[in-house]
Amino acid sequence: MSTAAPTSVPDRAIAAKGYAHPDTLVSTSWLADHLDDPTIRIIESDEDVLLYDMGHIPGAQKVDWHADLNDPVVRDYVSPERFQELLRSKGIDERTTVVFYGDKNNWWATYAYWVFQLFGFTNAKLLDGGRMKWEAEGRPMTEEVPKFPRTQYTAPKREDRAIRAFRDEVLQHQRARKPLVDVRSPDEFTGKKLHMPDYPQEGALRGGHIPGAVSVPWARAANADGTFRSADELRAIYEGEKKLSAKDDVIAYCRIGERSSHTWFVLTRLLGYEKVRNYDGSWTEWGNSVGLPIETGGEQR
Repeated sequence: MSTAAPTSVPDRAIAAKGYAHPDTLVSTSWLADHLDDPTIRIIESDEDVLLYDMGHIPGAQKVDWHADLNDPVVRDYVSPERFQELLRSKGIDERTTVVFYGDKNNWWATYAYWVFQLFGFTNAKLLDGGRMKWEAEGRPMTEEVPKFPRTQYTAPKREDRAIRAFRDEVLQHQRARKPLVDVRSPDEFTGKKLHMPDYPQEGALRGGHIPGAVSVPWARAANADGTFRSADELRAIYEGEKKLSAKDDVIAYCRIGERSSHTWFVLTRLLGYEKVRNYDGSWTEWGNSVGLPIETGGEQR
């Protein structure tokens, strides 16, 4: 059994970066010291769902963002019953600390983290730097799929309103001229492209952005090694450049809510913003909806 510090003790390497809630991140060194901790479950969630099978952090289990978190019929997240079964099957209950990580600067790991929050599962952390940093440091990887005893976890009713925004709420927000953060690529924001660079042109009939939105591509929050920038660097972007405030009522969006979950994590967990919602309908809904306003080109000052 590991003799490392308890999971409730903040990681010193993370605390040094000045975040509002440093306990929501852990470093690769911290996780390496806690691999044998029976109170922890490690969850890998990737854009490339085949990566896990090619090798993963020892003890990690896979959560497929599409198959495990999204309803197969309704454009929505899974029911409490399905979420409950997912956690029971992974050996997770209310006493478990879940550490998420993944590829692409933890892009989909933050999405999984955010969906867990919809069910009130708050005993969760992200691995700073994700899969890329762990691999770059030459830390152990395995193809072995772990098995843990089932739990009796009981999922509460999903509560969306505090951290999730719906189309009509976004429209009211836009009309009230409240802050909107578009985290897509610059070409998606201007309307030049309907999808991310190097991805198929699909998902929306119209290009552009929600009127009044500011453009902050999600990956600006990350360093080259996949770790999050320091709190001062993040404030320089969101507050210095875009004039946001921790007291603002903010809605973030992208194409389907995955990249904006990353920005939601940055604003709420790292900078301490009190009211940020992720509009997961995002551009696939807004850009295809009849009667909703759009803008093209750069930011309107």
